[in-house]
Amino acid sequence: MNQRFKITRSMQENNPEQSISLEECKAYFTSRPDFTYSTELHIVRAESTMTIQGDFFMWEHEGQQFPFRLYMGELYAAISNEAIVPVMMEAASHLHGDIVEG
Repeated sequence: MNQRFKITRSMQENNPEQSISLEECKAYFTSRPDFTYSTELHIVRAESTMTIQGDFFMWEHEGQQFPFRLYMGELYAAISNEAIVPVMMEAASHLHGDIVEG
C-alpha cells in the first residue's frame, strides 16, 4: 500500500495564509513542463473505471502519470514511486509548506 503525504501550512502559526490556493499551485506547476492540470482523475482498472472530480496536477514521469491533488487548501500525493519524494519536497519548498503523512 502506498503512503499518502500532504503539503500543508496548518502547522505554521506565524503564516497568515494557512491554505494553499489553486492559483498558487497553478502558477507553480504550469511553470514545470512535466506537469499538467486536470479537473478529473480517471482510474482505470481491468474491471472498472472511476472518475474523481477535483483539482489535479498530473506529474509525468517515465511514461506514467502521478496525481498531486489540491483539496481543502492542502496538496496530497501518494508515494507510489521513490521519484515522487524530491518532486514533493521541491513543491513544498516553493509553496512554503510542510510535508506530513496523512
